[in-house]
Amino acid sequence: MGAQTGIKRTGRKFEQVLEGAREVFMADGFERASVDDIARAAGVSKATLYSYFPDKALLFKEIARSECDRMAETARQQIDLDAPIRDVLTAVATQIARLLLSDFSQRIFRICVAERDRFPELARAYYESGPEMGRKQLEQGFEEAMARGELRISDVSLAAEQFADLARSRLWLRAVLGVQTEFSEAEIREVVTGAVDTFLARYGAPSDRG
Repeated sequence: MGAQTGIKRTGRKFEQVLEGAREVFMADGFERASVDDIARAAGVSKATLYSYFPDKALLFKEIARSECDRMAETARQQIDLDAPIRDVLTAVATQIARLLLSDFSQRIFRICVAERDRFPELARAYYESGPEMGRKQLEQGFEEAMARGELRISDVSLAAEQFADLARSRLWLRAVLGVQTEFSEAEIREVVTGAVDTFLARYGAPSDRG
């Protein structure tokens, strides 16, 4: 997502505003979230809130951007990129699955879908900050693995999307529809193992297949 215009990211109350807005948006959705409630949850005046975010949509986009960035950075710190490709892919797939099953991801996805027709820019902002950013990071990682001879891929962008889809199979749809609300480590591990096996069977170098 490109840099948001009209946002002042300085000042000691900036993080308060983000935290308060995150709390209200996650509880009430976008349209029902009132500026009064956000200011109250943040512990700031409406004037202070507007000095940071003159538009509620800008505030929602900043929440999506900052949270996606934080989650992505946490995931990167937990992955050893120097490990064998199967281990790296397993760690990445595990992080993808857990991120998608997180309360934040579930709630913000539902908000974006609910507001798609009235506020399409919200879904676009979330997509650019989350799924698209994740795809680009996967592409970069796959390119580096190809240079090391670990993967053989002709369409890196497609492979990145396929890998993300494999990592969420059986989990994401059940979660987002509320069919299943809790997932065991064994369930996640089974999906991750299948995702890595399938991906390497298609794109792995001969020594990494099977």
